[in-house]
Amino acid sequence: MELMFYLCDKPKALDETRNFSENTFLSGQQSGYYDILVTGKLSLFSVSFQPFGVKMFFDIPSNEFFDQSIPLKDLVKGMVNKLESGLFEANSFESKIRIVEKFLREQLRNNSREYETNRIAHSIALINNARGLITVEQLSSASCLSRKQYERTFLKYIGAPPKQFLRTIRFQNTLHEKQHNRNMSLTELAYNCGYYDQSHMINEYKIFSGKTPTQYFNECEPYSDYFL
Repeated sequence: MELMFYLCDKPKALDETRNFSENTFLSGQQSGYYDILVTGKLSLFSVSFQPFGVKMFFDIPSNEFFDQSIPLKDLVKGMVNKLESGLFEANSFESKIRIVEKFLREQLRNNSREYETNRIAHSIALINNARGLITVEQLSSASCLSRKQYERTFLKYIGAPPKQFLRTIRFQNTLHEKQHNRNMSLTELAYNCGYYDQSHMINEYKIFSGKTPTQYFNECEPYSDYFL
């Protein structure tokens, strides 16, 4: 999930249901892709959260943001204009960081950190170490919760169901693997990243990027913004 600040012109989403009504918004977990058209002058500052991070700063179940981009002014009252003005007027990247850090520290003080955070943080560590190749049953067992209890808690903190999140992590892992081994074939990539077969991986790529793996790697540099 990301907190996005567009300090000049906003891009336009080609899917009209996703157009941005404000300059600052919180983008939730996404089930698929959408295209944006950048015009005019683009100046973007964003904060990428750990998967469970947003719940610590905004006392709202993270699943409320699923497939949504929520204006920040709808989440916090009376400070967004000042925050945007400060970022726009800041004369260095470091100054922007200090401004946003001050805002986030205030949010952290104002919201309680429930004990479930540690449980979910442990789950994310297990998922990352397994590169998404772990079952919901294994995760719920490691969390000492029933599967239904675990799914409810996970959805509240991560903003997507466990199975959806695991699919996202497996997709990110394909980008990471290809980034570090450009000569890996698609068959090897599918096998190494836990897909049933190459067709399964192709279908997932179409859902998450709108392209087949071949199209994606021909047009884009493979890069994971999750596994760095």
